[in-house]
Amino acid sequence: MLTGGKSSRMGEDKALLPFRGGVLAGHVAATVAAAAGSAVLIGNPQKYGHLGYLVVPDRRPGAGPAGGIESALSYTIADWNLLVACDMPGISAKFLRGLLDAAERLQADALVPAGPSGRLEPLSAVYHRRCLETLRSALEAGVRKVTDALAGLEVARWAVDDRACFENLNTPEEWASYHGR
Repeated sequence: MLTGGKSSRMGEDKALLPFRGGVLAGHVAATVAAAAGSAVLIGNPQKYGHLGYLVVPDRRPGAGPAGGIESALSYTIADWNLLVACDMPGISAKFLRGLLDAAERLQADALVPAGPSGRLEPLSAVYHRRCLETLRSALEAGVRKVTDALAGLEVARWAVDDRACFENLNTPEEWASYHGR
């Protein structure tokens, strides 16, 4: 799970926002663990170590989500890796398990959902660790957008009708609106 963002639009660390008796990152990590059997956080071990999950440092701080994904793939020993941003409170274990199961049956390098708009959602996707070298090369070339960094890989799309799976919270207004439902 990616926790290393700057949260500049939120004005405070999104991962540590209070949520359902804990913090948002803890909720999302528990959801990932329920789907995948375990969760590892990519970010600052001193900030997130108290959440009860293994936390490994981002190898490329400031490189955005593509850097976080590259970090996760450089640490993993698993072939398939479920990568999720920490600011997606509506994500479910059922959705993530289905995504992981579908990826394991494919010959692709990654399985990236596409929401109702058709836009790829690379921060709730499954990546094979063979993506590592391509991501690393893209980052070294200055590419920061995840979908651009995946150029040259076999990326399968998975159509998803429920946009709530991808709703992320970036601003205090979005956070307030989410809690007001």
